Amino acid sequence: MSLIRVFVRSATYERRFFSNNPWDLAMIVLIPFVTILVIWWIFAQTQITNLPIGVIDHDQSPLSNTLTRYLDTAPDLSVARLYPSSDEAQNSILQRDIYAIVTIPEDFERRALSGKPAPIVLQVNAQYGTHSGIVQKGVQSVVGTLSAGVEMQRLVKQGTNARQAATAYSPIGIKRVSLFNAANNYQQFLASTIIPALLHILAMVVGATTIGRELRDKHIGHWYRFIATGTADSCRELGAAVHNDQSVDEKGAEDRTIDAKVMSQSKPTDVSFVVILAGLAGKYFWPGLAYALWALLAIVLSTHLKDIAAPSVLMSYISLVFLLLLSFWLGAIFTLGSFSLRAGLSAAGFISAPSYAFAGITYPYIAIRDSAKYWADALPLTHYLKLHIAQLQMQAPIMISLPIVYGLALATLIAMALTALLTKYALARPERWGAR
Repeated sequence: MSLIRVFVRSATYERRFFSNNPWDLAMIVLIPFVTILVIWWIFAQTQITNLPIGVIDHDQSPLSNTLTRYLDTAPDLSVARLYPSSDEAQNSILQRDIYAIVTIPEDFERRALSGKPAPIVLQVNAQYGTHSGIVQKGVQSVVGTLSAGVEMQRLVKQGTNARQAATAYSPIGIKRVSLFNAANNYQQFLASTIIPALLHILAMVVGATTIGRELRDKHIGHWYRFIATGTADSCRELGAAVHNDQSVDEKGAEDRTIDAKVMSQSKPTDVSFVVILAGLAGKYFWPGLAYALWALLAIVLSTHLKDIAAPSVLMSYISLVFLLLLSFWLGAIFTLGSFSLRAGLSAAGFISAPSYAFAGITYPYIAIRDSAKYWADALPLTHYLKLHIAQLQMQAPIMISLPIVYGLALATLIAMALTALLTKYALARPERWGAR
């Protein structure tokens, strides 16, 4: 028996199914495409600017007016409104009209010009970590600039040279240089990592449903006989749906006839492991091809504005393809192991959905508990995103990320072999077919 023919038969079987089931086809074509575009569109504004804040000015002096004007002209901030009282400002924070309140105290100008402490109170909604961090940085920068100007002006009035006044106020300068994401580009930093995470989730769902529907519909025996012998059931062509012109009663009668025949069939004989391997490769050929294209689109979007070495781009793409293939097999393993499509989808969602939170992107990996690190290290997405950031954002040497490539490739092969073993086990248990 030619394994190539087994592969082609299985791919043909799957193509017939997709031609009659548009929703399943959408899971590998339309939904991933729309997901990528929506995420990229959400982060189309690459930097967070003009975050609205409120100002309570109890001083009403020229210096306090200057501070308010500086806050409004800062690129990160926008003074949405001047509030007469703190109660009204706090209500605006609760309604998310503003993200922070800057309170300027009484006698602010007099105390600042006389060299006395003139504290400015900043209240932020720390529930929004990114917003509050940007607001704090922007306000601190504005207040520091204004404070430096006031102090230098005071020293100059006392007869100090302007250059000496600048040196006296700030004898040690600070220059911050980012190692990567120097432009604070949230599209490159967040969107380029969220897209692989979402593709990982969708791929696990596809992996669970592709083999799970055969178990649920009791067609897994039909599928194996078709790929092994090339013959289909006489009562129904494999992968074909009920004709649209049939009435509801005729459809129900045909389905009952098919179910009766399925239940009367015994388990397939002479089940071959290599035939199952070739059949699974053909069965997942179309999803694999589609998701390889979406992986390419994700990598192109992540690198089109940056000059990144070709080996780094190629390594990232190959690793993402391995991650998605591994996701297919993991979804299939959960379904076959439980003999239930519902349980397989639940396990796939339980593992893949929160995996982004453990990957060290939005929360530092080094700061999580050791028990959480064990779980994070067991998730394939964690390792891919480490490679993704190292190669596409930090532009690290490719040798650093090679072990991750080898690990994902080995895990994919092992998961495929385990899927084949579980499929062989499922073929030998016809009494468990049909579980939801």
